[in-house]
Amino acid sequence: MQKITKEIYLKWYEDMLFWRKFEDKLAAVYIQQKVRGFLHLYNGQEAVLAGALHAMDLTKDKMITAYRNHVQPIGMGVDPKRVMAELYGKATGTSQGLGGSMHIFSKEHRFFGGHGIVGGQIPLGAGIAFGDKYHGSDAVTLCCFGDGAARQGSLHETFNLAMLWNLPVVFVCENNGYAMGTSVERTANHPDIWKLGLGYEMPSGPVDGMNPVKVAEAFDEAIQRARKGGGPSFLEVKTYRYRGHSMSDAQHYRTKDEVEEYKKIDPITQVKDVLLEKKFASEEEIKEIDKRVKARVSECEKFAEESPYPDLNVMYDAVYEQEDYPFIPHKL
Repeated sequence: MQKITKEIYLKWYEDMLFWRKFEDKLAAVYIQQKVRGFLHLYNGQEAVLAGALHAMDLTKDKMITAYRNHVQPIGMGVDPKRVMAELYGKATGTSQGLGGSMHIFSKEHRFFGGHGIVGGQIPLGAGIAFGDKYHGSDAVTLCCFGDGAARQGSLHETFNLAMLWNLPVVFVCENNGYAMGTSVERTANHPDIWKLGLGYEMPSGPVDGMNPVKVAEAFDEAIQRARKGGGPSFLEVKTYRYRGHSMSDAQHYRTKDEVEEYKKIDPITQVKDVLLEKKFASEEEIKEIDKRVKARVSECEKFAEESPYPDLNVMYDAVYEQEDYPFIPHKL
């Protein structure tokens, strides 16, 4: 793994702050009804992505995740203006405005979505890894899902085959505590999700998901194991989301005091503290980064606002039609 230097800490701070402010802006425009449908925000979980990206080889490694998926493609190289435009439903979006919040996708940057079906991406992640192994690539796939998806039967089916076929995949449970609104303690007789991998003799373990250094170290070990032919790993990354499951979540299942306690170990604050303590940056330099981030988010908003909506025919072009379909009469 690349050494974690001053430059890495500065990059982490700017990246994570941008992701946080990007999501905050989406929350604001959602309230204005400029973004519609469901909206799942990543606030609080930024260290997971920052650490993962540090351990990955972005020239070949791949990622697939659930519907909390706006900032991952940005981290992998997708233009954030196009991501915001997609949420606005605009033609300049990553899927021409047809995918929306839950379905960001980039073949070019090896980001395979955003998936609206809970746990639906787990077998797909193994399938991507199978393809790499079949074609002789040493690329590794990160397959991310939430604690709620860990209760899907597809996880066990996938774990079994991934171990049987020795696939180059790292399964990542981003455990932010509550799934849609039910705590982990209420969904199983043990709270340690990572232990699910042990039944398949898969290397598994917990990770501090609020600290990008801890994430990077754990991911590097798992990725290198997979790249060298050592097969899958399962990491339970223990993190926390400050906002609700989605924008429509009233959050009655937790207290405001609990959220504030987790904010004391905020990943962005942790990195900022290191920058100041080690004199990697001054308060003035941090303020400059803050201003730069604010300006970038404004650029994304302006781009999305000014972009056109897709033509109606684009929607029809994306739908398959069989002219001689025998079960529905075309002429009444």
